[in-house]
Amino acid sequence: MLKFVIAALLFGFTIPSAWAASSPLDLTMSGVGVAALVIFVIAYLLVIGEERLQMRKSKPVLVAAGIIWIMIGVVYANHELSSVAEASFRHNLLEFAELLLFLLVAMTYINAMEERRLFDALRAWMVRKGFTYKQLFWLTGMLAFVISPFADNLTTALLMCAVVTKVAENDKKFIAIACVSIVIAANAGGAFSPFGDITTLMVWQAGILDFQEFFVLFVPSLLNYLVPAIIMSFFIENRRPNAVMETVELKRGAYRITGIFLLTIMTAVACHMWLGLPPVLGMMMGLGYLQFFGYFLRMSLPGSLARKRALAEKNGDQERLKQLGSVVPFDVFSRVQRAEWDTLLFFYGIVICVGGLGFMGYLSLLSNTLYVDWNPTSANIFLGVLSAVIDNIPIMFAVLSMAPDMSHGQWLLITLTAGTGGSLLSIGSAAGVALMGQARGYYTFMSHLKWTPAIALGYIAGIVSHLWLNDALFQVFF
Repeated sequence: MLKFVIAALLFGFTIPSAWAASSPLDLTMSGVGVAALVIFVIAYLLVIGEERLQMRKSKPVLVAAGIIWIMIGVVYANHELSSVAEASFRHNLLEFAELLLFLLVAMTYINAMEERRLFDALRAWMVRKGFTYKQLFWLTGMLAFVISPFADNLTTALLMCAVVTKVAENDKKFIAIACVSIVIAANAGGAFSPFGDITTLMVWQAGILDFQEFFVLFVPSLLNYLVPAIIMSFFIENRRPNAVMETVELKRGAYRITGIFLLTIMTAVACHMWLGLPPVLGMMMGLGYLQFFGYFLRMSLPGSLARKRALAEKNGDQERLKQLGSVVPFDVFSRVQRAEWDTLLFFYGIVICVGGLGFMGYLSLLSNTLYVDWNPTSANIFLGVLSAVIDNIPIMFAVLSMAPDMSHGQWLLITLTAGTGGSLLSIGSAAGVALMGQARGYYTFMSHLKWTPAIALGYIAGIVSHLWLNDALFQVFF
C-alpha cells in the first residue's frame, strides 16, 4: 500500500489539464491547490482499493471532480473570472464527450456480437478441439493479440480466460500462466491500433498521429508479447486435457453485425482522414447502421421463426421447438444499456479531475523535469513503467496536456509504453484486474509477479525494436 501512496502522490504533482486553456491564476502553492491534490490522492487510493472495498471505481473520482471544480469556481468568482473557469471546464467536457460517444458505440457493437453468441461460438470451437496445453497457451495468447486491436482488451481477456478455465479446470498452474500470457497479449495487441486501447484512441482523436502511423508499432507490440510468452512456454507440460463437448448456435445476424462494425470503423477513419472531421461522427453514424439492422432483424423475426418451427416440427425436435419459443427480438438500446458505464464514468471523473488540477497550474511543476531536464525517451519509458501502478488513462492525459515538443517516434513510444507497461503487474490494466476476479484462486497478484522479469524483457524488447525499426520517425516533427 505504501507503494501505491507514493506513486499516487508523485502522480498528483504531474497531472496537468487535459487539453485545457491556460489559467491566469497560479494556485499550485495555495491552500486550495494543496486541498485539491489531497482530494485527488484520496479518491485515487479508493480506486486502487476497489476490489477490497467492493466499491465501484467511478464513485470517488466523480465526487472528487465536483469538489475540485467547485473550489476552482469559488476562487475565480472571487477574482471576477468565472467565465474563464467556465470556458476551461466546457473545453474538458467537450473532449470527454467525443471520447465517450466513440467508446459507447464501440462497446455497443461488442455487446451486440456477444448477444448474438459470436464469442460463445469461438470459445466452444476452441474447447472441443482438444488442443494440448501448449497449443492452448499459444492459441489463446495469439487470439488475444489479434482480437484486442478491434475489441477492448478487457472483453478479449475475459473471453480467452473463459476458454482456459473451462478446458483446464482445476489445473491451477496452467490457468495461472495462461492468464498471464492473455493479459500481456491483450495489452500488447491494443497498443498498435487506434481502436485497441483508450490511450491510443486519445492520441488519434487529438490529431497527434494519423490512423496508419500506429501500425508501425505492430512488430514492437508483437515482441512485447512473444518474448515473455516464449520464456513461459518452456514451463508448460505438453499434455492434452480432457475434451469438453459444447455446441453453440449463432443467433441471426451475428456475422453481419461483425461486418457492419468493420464498416463503422471504416466510416470513422474516412471522416477523420479525408474530411478532417472528428472520428466520433463516423462512429455515431455506425450506431445508426446497427439500429437499421436491428429494425430488419425485428421485422423479419416472425417469418424466420415460422420457417424454423416448421422444420423442427417436421423433424420432431421438441427441444428445438422449446428453444424457438424463448427467442427475444434484438434490441439495440439494450446493448447500449449493457455498456460498461462504471468505466465510462470513471473516465469522466479522471478527465475532469485532471483538467481541474492542470488548470490550477500543476502542469509547469514537472513538465520541464520530464521532457527538458530528462530526455523524452527516458520520460516516456518511465511513464510506461508507472502505468503498472497508475491507470494509463490519466498518464496519457498528462502527456497530451503537457504537449511536449516531441517527434512522431516519441509519441508512438509513449503510446507503446503506456499501453504495454500495465502488463508488468496484474493490477496495471483492466484486463489483469478482471482476470483476478474471473479466475479467482488461480490467477493472483503473486502468480503474475512471478513472471514480471520475463514481462520486463518483453517491455524492453518492444522499446528497443521501436527505437531501431522506426528510427526515421524520431526525426519527424509537426
